[in-house]
Amino acid sequence: MHRKTLLSAAIAGCLAFSAHAQEAQPKATDLDTVTVTGIRGSMEKSLDTKREANARVEVVTAEDVGKLPAHNVADTLQRLPGVNISSSSADEGGFDEADRVSLRGTSPSLTQTLINGHSVGSADWFVLSQGSNVGRSVSYTLLPSELVRSVEVNKSSQAKLQDGGTTGTVNIITRKPLEFAKQITAEASIGAVRSDQAKSNDPQLAGLFNYKNDDNTFGVMVQAFSQKRELRREAQELPSGFFQITGRDGNGNLNEVGLNNPDLIGVYAPALLGSTLFEQTRERKGGLLSLQFKPADNLTLGVEGFSSKMDANNYNRNFMLWGGNFANSESPKPGYVVKDGVLTNATYAGKPGTNYAVYDMIYREATAKSNYVTLDADWQVNDRLGAKFQAGSTKGEGSTPRQFIAEVTLAANGGASWATHGNGSPVDWSLGGGTDPSDVTSFGTWGNQEVTALDKEKWFTADFNQYFDNGTLNSIDFGIRYADHKREALSPEGASPGDIWSALKNGATASYPGGFASNIGGSFPRNLWYFTPAALKEAILNNSTWLSGNDGPTGRHNYGAEWKVEEKNFAGYVQANFSGDRWSGNVGLRYVNIDQDIDTYQAVSNPANADVSSLFGAWKALSFNNKHDRVLPSANLKFDLSDDLVFRFAASQTQTLPDYSALGAASSGSDLSRTGSGGNPKLNPVVSTNFDANLEWYFMPRGLLSVGAYSMNLKDYVAFGTEKQMLFSELTNKLEEYQVAVPVNSNGKVTGVELAYEQPIGDNFGVNANYTYADGSTSHTWADGSNNLLGTSKNTYNVGGYFENDTFGARVSYTYRSAFLIGLKGANPYYQDDFGTLSLSLSYKATDWMSVSFDALNLNNPSLKYYQSASIPSAFYSNGRQYYLNFRFKY
Repeated sequence: MHRKTLLSAAIAGCLAFSAHAQEAQPKATDLDTVTVTGIRGSMEKSLDTKREANARVEVVTAEDVGKLPAHNVADTLQRLPGVNISSSSADEGGFDEADRVSLRGTSPSLTQTLINGHSVGSADWFVLSQGSNVGRSVSYTLLPSELVRSVEVNKSSQAKLQDGGTTGTVNIITRKPLEFAKQITAEASIGAVRSDQAKSNDPQLAGLFNYKNDDNTFGVMVQAFSQKRELRREAQELPSGFFQITGRDGNGNLNEVGLNNPDLIGVYAPALLGSTLFEQTRERKGGLLSLQFKPADNLTLGVEGFSSKMDANNYNRNFMLWGGNFANSESPKPGYVVKDGVLTNATYAGKPGTNYAVYDMIYREATAKSNYVTLDADWQVNDRLGAKFQAGSTKGEGSTPRQFIAEVTLAANGGASWATHGNGSPVDWSLGGGTDPSDVTSFGTWGNQEVTALDKEKWFTADFNQYFDNGTLNSIDFGIRYADHKREALSPEGASPGDIWSALKNGATASYPGGFASNIGGSFPRNLWYFTPAALKEAILNNSTWLSGNDGPTGRHNYGAEWKVEEKNFAGYVQANFSGDRWSGNVGLRYVNIDQDIDTYQAVSNPANADVSSLFGAWKALSFNNKHDRVLPSANLKFDLSDDLVFRFAASQTQTLPDYSALGAASSGSDLSRTGSGGNPKLNPVVSTNFDANLEWYFMPRGLLSVGAYSMNLKDYVAFGTEKQMLFSELTNKLEEYQVAVPVNSNGKVTGVELAYEQPIGDNFGVNANYTYADGSTSHTWADGSNNLLGTSKNTYNVGGYFENDTFGARVSYTYRSAFLIGLKGANPYYQDDFGTLSLSLSYKATDWMSVSFDALNLNNPSLKYYQSASIPSAFYSNGRQYYLNFRFKY
């Protein structure tokens, strides 16, 4: 209540100030459309756009095909103050390419990503992100930088902006046919990427053709891209974290550990310690088609279509010490060490009949797609009234049609040992038993199941702008938006396994690469074998029965993996734009009404209580309806204190709905660790009350020094608690007890400071730097006793320098992000440690029509580290460096 009063008072003050201000000067305008050349020109236009805007924005601009300062839009944005990136959306671990964007120390789901001001359907290639961990963020791996004219990061809200971004909105703006200077423009980029760890060279192709007639009344633009890249990630993973030793058997009786080593009861030990090799081929193809037609001077009609598809087949091998199979029941040899409640050093002699290793080999066929179609009309009704209309639809699809999985046990009877070194170094571990294919003691499989995620939206917008000739009030923006959005997870069919092992055990094998995981250190098994993807696929396909079109008890319709969230969103807004003597701003209200339907399933033990059943168990269908309506106020003020000094202040309320899977997902889990996750259809939206102030000194052309502060009070922030639930196990084919993470509403807050500095040095050199401090916390207390906010890095900074003349350009930049909370691993929170990346870009303009560029990413070859606590690591990843060489041609 106190926050709402503060915000209301601030906006009322803005209105009062506006009403008594001096007569208007030039009209308030939207952000400028810019076309730039070179590093210096790009930076100058970005600063010009930032300076002229009436709200808090950051801008990145680009000229020719692929000329953003990086090969991924997210990689570029991370160099802006207050922007963070992450390389994954679920538990797939750390990669070498940015995939998600977040603002000001919050999770990516609270940041909205738009293309040309409208939504874009998005889905992921990773199977967990397709069903059980589905946020509202957009995957940037489907959005190549070749499409981009500019990117705007709106840090303060305005009533006319689409609602959905609690902490801000990223708007990716594409090129338009009638904006080109020449009648015919043709551009092409031909190059290759070298992934040094994968030892692979792959093609990178992009092109653009634009035509417009002499009268500038008709234009058509076609863009296309085809890009392939091989990834190889070498790692140590602890996929189930550490578990607590109970010293009791399944019946609750004291076992060997409980009787002989009572000091170990309640101590944490590793459930799984893995030597992990992940390989993937990412092949992205697609394009954009845009047409514009002006039947009259005051009317422009447009049609635009975009499509992007990425094939992302991947093979993950994880050879693991299976601590969860013996550390609770078998006493370690004398000399073990317990420190801070963790069994840090232990050696086990080995017992007959005990398997000390389990090995997962998982080959998945995976794709991700995104497309949209829009129809636009821009009508200048008269000198004072403008109108814009848009109707569109978008669809994202992530699919894993087939999964080929082998899980074998090994190292029987031989014992095991480990030694941990805190969260900064890999765990040293070894096994005493045999680990060759001939030493396999058992075989299992699961998951040969179709999994598909669909993300669809249809929308209509009508936006109007009424101009005024004089007075403080320059213009009024008003309009409406209606959208029907549907997100669902599907798993309608799959395969029942037969005698796969008889066919697979003599199948073709290969070895881990030489020098595996040398970049991360540690002593653990590296000279390992695995079944080739072809052998794995052939054995499973030939010895499984695919069951399709069977939704009954004998089918493999996995109802427990299915859910649907459908949202009908109506919004209307009014925004008044003011200006006076050396000041300008806007004040507005946006009304949002949301009708939300949620369909999901709940496992039941008695089939008589079930609505549906299959080989996965019996399920009861559940439906929920939520209605939310709210008025969201916003105000932005800009004061030109002098010719080169600008002060800004902003206040607003913003809203984001909970993640789709947080609302809809039925509970599911890992059969090995007996941990899982589920949804909560009764979650409330996150509503944030925001204040922002910034002082900007434009001390020279292309020069900026700024300092700002911000605060966000997050009501009904979504955190995660844990509870015990009965779930169906594919290993035992019955209901078992799992520890399940469930989302709950909490409250949170973030306060922070942003500093930015840019300056040219002489005619050809320049430097830039920025720093963001974010202090985030939540009222929810995690299992480790902390109150951390998801995604909050206390410290983020970027430093860079450049050189450019008429023919040669060079840029180097370093980006750093401190540790932050990712989410839950099992029942325990886990974090990504601090990391930094170094990149280099070189360009040479050979002629007016040809240039050459060389980009090097992750030059410092960073290791990505994850942990649960100071004593418990979670993972260590090495991805290697990437080198891009491109020849660009322009006509």
